Amino acid sequence: MHEQTCIHGIHPVHEALTRVPHAVQRVFLVSGHDNEHFAVKAHDLGIPVDRCDENHLPRGVDRDAVHQGVVAFITPGKILIPYREFIQNLEPDEKTALVLLDQLTDPHNVGAVIRSAAAFGMKGVLIPEHRQAQVTGTVVKVSAGMAFVIPLVQVGNVNTVLRDLKEKGYWVYGLTGDGDTPLPDESFTKPSVFVLGNEGTGLREKTEELCDFKLRIPIDKECESLNAAASAAVTFYAWRAQKPQA
Repeated sequence: MHEQTCIHGIHPVHEALTRVPHAVQRVFLVSGHDNEHFAVKAHDLGIPVDRCDENHLPRGVDRDAVHQGVVAFITPGKILIPYREFIQNLEPDEKTALVLLDQLTDPHNVGAVIRSAAAFGMKGVLIPEHRQAQVTGTVVKVSAGMAFVIPLVQVGNVNTVLRDLKEKGYWVYGLTGDGDTPLPDESFTKPSVFVLGNEGTGLREKTEELCDFKLRIPIDKECESLNAAASAAVTFYAWRAQKPQA
C-alpha cells in the first residue's frame, strides 16, 4: 500500500489538484473559511471531500498548522518519475540543468532546493530512494507547491546515475565549500548536473570523484559557510544568469 502524506494551505493544495490530481486521495475543508471552490474542483476530479472544524482537524495536521482552511492527503510516490522514463524523454543541451540530491536529510532543505530549482529553470530534481529525505508534506509546504511543478525523479544508486549522465554529455558540478572552481568563473557550456551532499558531511568521497568540477561560492571570510539550500539557490541563480532563455 502506498504511503500517504498530508499537505495543507491554499497554494500547495491548489497546485496538487491542478498538476497531479492522480496523487490526491482526499480533500478536507475546514469550516469558517472561503474554500468551497476546492470542493467543486475536487468533485469534478472524482476526489472525495470531507468537512471538519478547527477542533477536529484530520490526523496528521498539527493544531497550530497554517492550513488556510484546506487539507489534502496525497501519495508522494505517485508524483515521482522513474529515472529511466524521465531521462529518455529529455533532450539535453547547454540550457539543460538537473539537480541531484545526495543524502540531504532535512525536509526543509529539500523543499527549499525544489523551490529554487523551479525558480531558476532546472529541468528536474533527482531524489535517491535511500538515506535521503523523501517528499513529505513539509517538503511540499516549504517548496510552496513547486514540488508539483518541477519534475521530481526517483533514482537508485547515485553514482550509477552520475556515470550515466556523464556518458550522455552532462558535466557534473559538486557543490562544496573547498571546491577548486569559483562559481563566478564557470560558464556552464554543457548540460549540467548540480550535486548537493549531506548537510553535515557534504559530498561522499566516491561521488566527489565523479564530479568534473567542484564549485566554491566565494563568501566573506567572517562567514564559515552557507547551508545546503542557500548554496543551491546561489548556484542556480548563477547558472540561470547565463541562460536567460532556460
